[in-house]
Amino acid sequence: MQVILITDVKSLGKKGTIVNVNDNYARNYIIPRKLGVEANKANLNDLKLQNANTEKLEAARVANAKDMRAKIDNKAVTISIKTGKDGKLFGSVTSKEVADAIDKTFGVSIDKKKIVMDPIKSAGDHQITVKLHKDISAVVTVKVAEG
Repeated sequence: MQVILITDVKSLGKKGTIVNVNDNYARNYIIPRKLGVEANKANLNDLKLQNANTEKLEAARVANAKDMRAKIDNKAVTISIKTGKDGKLFGSVTSKEVADAIDKTFGVSIDKKKIVMDPIKSAGDHQITVKLHKDISAVVTVKVAEG
C-alpha cells in the first residue's frame, strides 16, 4: 500500500514523501497514529498543492533575504559605548545591540539570533556576519566608538 507521510517517521522517511508499506502496517500503525494517509487521488492532489505552496513561500523568503542583503551588505553601523583606559569597554557589545543598530541605521529588522559574532569587548571596527537565509548572508562592519 502506498502511504503519504504526514510527519517524519524514523524508519520510513520524511514528511511529504510517498512510501510503500505493508497493508497491515499502514492500517494498524501509520494511519491510526496520524503519521500518514493513504495515497489516493485526493490526497495526492493535496500533497501536490502543499508542495507548490511551500515552494512559493520559500521563493518569497529567498527574495526577502536577498533584498535585505542588498540593503546591509558591506555597510557599517556605529555603536557608542562607555569605555575605560586603552579603549576597553565597560561590558561588551552583544548581538541584540548590533541588531538594534542595524534596524535604526538601515530600517531592516533582523533577529539577534541570526547575527553570528562573539561579544565585542574593544573599541574599533569589527566584521560580523548576518545569516539572512540558509545560503544567504551579509557582512556588516560594526564601528564601536567611545561615547
